[in-house]
Amino acid sequence: MKNIQFIIAIIVMLHLAGCDNDFEEINDNPNAPQEVSPEFLLTNVIASELNEHTYNQGLRRNNYLAQFNADVEFERIDRYELGSNSNYWNLIYSLLADLESMKSLSGYNEAYDGVAQIMRSYLFSQLTDIWGDVPYTEAIQFGELNFTPVYDTQESIYTDPETGILANLERAASQLENTNESIRGDIMFGNNLEKWIRFANSLQVRFHLRISKRITDFSKLQDLADSGSLIQSNADNAVLPYLDAAPNQFPLFSASTGIYRGLKMSKTVEDILKTWEDPRISVFYQPTPESILAGNPQFKGLPNGLSTQTISERNIELNDLSIMSNRFREIPDGVDAQIMLYSEVQFALAEAVERGFINGNADTYYRNAIQAHFDYYSVQIPADYFSQESVALTENSEDNLEKILTQKWLSLFMIGHEAWFNIRRTGIPEISPGPDNFNDDKYPVRYLYPESEQAVNNTNYQEAVDRMGGDNINIKNWWEMD
Repeated sequence: MKNIQFIIAIIVMLHLAGCDNDFEEINDNPNAPQEVSPEFLLTNVIASELNEHTYNQGLRRNNYLAQFNADVEFERIDRYELGSNSNYWNLIYSLLADLESMKSLSGYNEAYDGVAQIMRSYLFSQLTDIWGDVPYTEAIQFGELNFTPVYDTQESIYTDPETGILANLERAASQLENTNESIRGDIMFGNNLEKWIRFANSLQVRFHLRISKRITDFSKLQDLADSGSLIQSNADNAVLPYLDAAPNQFPLFSASTGIYRGLKMSKTVEDILKTWEDPRISVFYQPTPESILAGNPQFKGLPNGLSTQTISERNIELNDLSIMSNRFREIPDGVDAQIMLYSEVQFALAEAVERGFINGNADTYYRNAIQAHFDYYSVQIPADYFSQESVALTENSEDNLEKILTQKWLSLFMIGHEAWFNIRRTGIPEISPGPDNFNDDKYPVRYLYPESEQAVNNTNYQEAVDRMGGDNINIKNWWEMD
């Protein structure tokens, strides 16, 4: 957090300097804007987070951990050399600083405040789900000049009735429901506060499922399911389309050829999609070059976690492996930056019904979710898709939950670390570490804390590490413990 603390210090000094009337008079520049509008900071927060969440965190990290992609040596994360992911830690805290700075700007109102609270809750969920206990209640304290914030427990971050993420999302939704104010700069929902309310409520659904092992009261989850105020269709998706012109193109479009060709199709996803006879295989991947040349296009995946030596020993032909489809490489605006899709909400409700957390029809939610995901990618769902034994839910079947969660896993392709979070929580689908992994055949469940925290905030860092049981990639978070 060292870089973030420096940024905050500069902001605070500028803010304090701005309070000196004589200074303002001497340094007034009539040709420069005197104030920054909150809309510009809101735009920056949305654009920066969605791009990072989708490309670096989703495609370049989560897709290996969730075994959508496998790699040939270059992406060491495929062999569980995770490190700290400190760039994301620093980015999130810088965006939280932007949200805090908005409060002091002219034009800030209760509508901006509600939206900022939703984004703040979402960003903190990313921090705690990736690292565990993190600075929360004392983070980004401009007035107090607190650069060594305590680490809050994950339990309190989610569940504290006054400061917790769930409570804050509930308050933010209520605030937006009752305001007459408006916002600008919202490039995700087009300044539509109703969509922000639905997003806030849908995040609550996500997080109630996230902590479902640790709670017993699901009445609020039932209320949300019955509210009619969740994401209602793909028109409400929390996404930001990439554009066909620089600098807002999908980053893989201009990335090196090595990065693109390194994103091999995983054998795990190949096996599952072929079991379903699922046409979405061509949404994400393309047939192998060798099979195309032979006139018989085939999709083939690479087992995860292999070294180049093992690949050579197994006589795996790299030209006979599938890579990402052309929409990710040749079309600059072929995909969206994503936080949450309608399909995820429907899968979450299907799971909640199947587990007995809420009342409802699991099969209806499940079918809605799958249809929505096909529609989102403009793919025609096969007429017999739901009649397949590998897909259909059957009454009182022990396999229903696995089917729901496996379909949900696919729908979380490239959506940050969400698929990884769900695998950690549920164990579905079953992920086997590759034979050449660096983690003693264990599936990793967190990143290391940034080294800067040990240097700048060591006392609070050490307290959190002692409380959690260590700082390594195998320390489970509060919500995933059995």
